[in-house]
Amino acid sequence: MGLKSSLDEILKNIERAKRNSFTKKDVVLVAATKTRSFNQINEVYSLGIRHIGENRIQEAEGKFESFEKMPKITRRFIGHLQSNKINKFTKLFDTIDSIDSFKLANKINTRIEKHKLTGLIEVNTSGDKNKNGFKPELSDELIQCLYLNNLNINGLMTLGPFSQDPGETRKAFVGLRKFLDIVNKEIGSEKLTHLSMGMSGDYTIAIEEGSTMVRVGTSLFGKRQ
Repeated sequence: MGLKSSLDEILKNIERAKRNSFTKKDVVLVAATKTRSFNQINEVYSLGIRHIGENRIQEAEGKFESFEKMPKITRRFIGHLQSNKINKFTKLFDTIDSIDSFKLANKINTRIEKHKLTGLIEVNTSGDKNKNGFKPELSDELIQCLYLNNLNINGLMTLGPFSQDPGETRKAFVGLRKFLDIVNKEIGSEKLTHLSMGMSGDYTIAIEEGSTMVRVGTSLFGKRQ
């Protein structure tokens, strides 16, 4: 199946899931492009994709030089960001979807200009010790992330559990949606609007439970070689 056919199928699935969605909100499709060639990225761009997700700084450096010819593209960092890579990150990306600690958020905040970058807080909804992220509970550190001067946090992100049980996956996504409401209520505003949850294997479940952003790699490009 070619990229266009794969994308058409994904878009149909997204629309179908939106009809069954808890919120009926629009959904941003992020192309997860780890190990994918610039030619592949250029093709999905030509098909209308405007959000590109990379999780390796070094790999992104080699690709993004050519992105100047792609207006209105949003470069999203979707991996675990190491502190020693923050300076390079701020020069390459528009947003980070994986803020997993106040320490990281604060370091980014001190190295950027006001409102230069946006970000999502990563929440570990499955309790998996091998995953990064905040616990799905109110904490001083999490709330502090929302009041940084330069880094604008506008939503939450989670990775679904490594489970073959759709019920477990759905439970994690429901948990993030409810937690977003809890956080907004705590700060007395609707500051957090984005819910990034759902990848190739579970994005339809995520959308049904209120996801406004899904990251798709394998379903779009095929299995990595």
